[in-house]
Amino acid sequence: MTEKLVILTLTRIEAAHLRDLVTQFASLVAETPAEADPAVERLTPDAYPDDREAGADFRSVTRGDLLGRRAADAAAVLADLARIDDAPLEDALSPVDVSIEGPALDAWLRTLAAVRLVLASRLGIQTAEDHDEDDPRFALYDWLGYRLDGLLQAAEDA
Repeated sequence: MTEKLVILTLTRIEAAHLRDLVTQFASLVAETPAEADPAVERLTPDAYPDDREAGADFRSVTRGDLLGRRAADAAAVLADLARIDDAPLEDALSPVDVSIEGPALDAWLRTLAAVRLVLASRLGIQTAEDHDEDDPRFALYDWLGYRLDGLLQAAEDA
C-alpha cells in the first residue's frame, strides 16, 4: 500500500495566516479555561444531551484525551507548515507548496474542521442561516471551508 501524498498550494501570506490560526487553536486546546469556553464545548460535544449527569461523567473521562489528540493533530499541521521557508514581505502572494503525507493528511482534515468549529462558535454560527455573506468576519470561515473542501477532494484523488 502506498502512502498518500497531497500537495496543498497556498500563497505565502495564506500559509502565514494558517500557521497563526493553528497556533492559536493549539493553545486553545492545550489550556484548561477557568470557565467554560463555548468553542471548546463545541469541540467536545455532549454524548448524553438528555442526561446531564451521564454527560458530565463521560466528558470528564474523555475530554482530556480528545483535546490532546486535537493538539497532536495541530502539531502535525504546524510541522508541515514549518517546512515553508520565510520569504520577504514583497513575496507574500507568491505560491508555496505544502507536502502533506500519509497520516498527516487526516490530522490536517481534522484540524481545519476543528478550527472552523471554533470560528463558527465565535461568530455565532449554529445553522446555515446564521452565516452572513455580507459580513466580512465570515470570510475566514469561508476560506477555511474552501481549503478543507480542496483537501478532501485531493485526498479522494490521491
